[in-house]
Amino acid sequence: MPELFRRWEPDFPVDVSSAIAPLRRGRGDPCLRQDGAGRLWLTANTEGGPGTLVLVCRMDGAVEAKAWGGGAELLLDGLPALLGADDDDSGFVAHHDAVAWARRQRPLLRLGATGRVWDVLIPSVLEQKVTGHEARRSWRELCRRFGEPAPGPTPEGMRVPPTPSAIRSIVDWNWHKAGVDVSRRRALLAAASVAPRLERAVELRGAEGRALLRKVPGIGVWTAAEIAQRAWGDPDAVSFGDFHIPTVVGHALVGRALDDEGMRAVLAPYAPQRQRAVRYLEAAGFSRPRFGPRYPVRDYRAI
Repeated sequence: MPELFRRWEPDFPVDVSSAIAPLRRGRGDPCLRQDGAGRLWLTANTEGGPGTLVLVCRMDGAVEAKAWGGGAELLLDGLPALLGADDDDSGFVAHHDAVAWARRQRPLLRLGATGRVWDVLIPSVLEQKVTGHEARRSWRELCRRFGEPAPGPTPEGMRVPPTPSAIRSIVDWNWHKAGVDVSRRRALLAAASVAPRLERAVELRGAEGRALLRKVPGIGVWTAAEIAQRAWGDPDAVSFGDFHIPTVVGHALVGRALDDEGMRAVLAPYAPQRQRAVRYLEAAGFSRPRFGPRYPVRDYRAI
């Protein structure tokens, strides 16, 4: 299989791990790995076919990338955007001490963009109203059973995310084995049936792009925001409806838990870069307090 190579010399310091972090779905993610040498491996579906990308940061600040598969050229073309080259934080002002502190702690933070909807849509739907443990387990199972082996000399077990046709081929008992309930499988099947049209959201961007995603039954405000954050690095797409984020933002900015409306009010001064403020807080290590209710881990395969 031919190997393609590209060396990118950005005009800004790059923090590869920070830019890639939102794409990782747990330590066992079969589509994103870091090997013992510190190289980051990423698989994807593209218009040209499946592909694998591996990234290495050099001492001079350059990023060297190799790619394999039908999508190799497109993955290399998208490398700068993936690492935040298209991100623009001009006009961003820290209106709270916590955000100002977080920005100082993460001065290299940029919002990366994959440039593709489908691959980030699947795990975003899987994360609807379940624990992270459940969602990651389902993601691994779907990739293992219905995703292609990753092209190239990848770390063992890496897979490409299932394609829309692969998702449409899954029968009920295999959804059950993967721990995916009826509402989430319906959303995935609905999205798979119009997947090519959803890619236009990357061109529309912003609220218009998120509105296009929400035309799919089962994709609401939260899911559309999660997709937008990763597909085009949307700086204003806050995940309203999240179980954790209002608490994180509330304790960081006003010293108490908030609901969605409270978080909306607190973040209002940051528009149109509200998600950037949230990302700074998360990247700097702010988290929800360790007390309070937790969702039980359910195993749909045992039902």
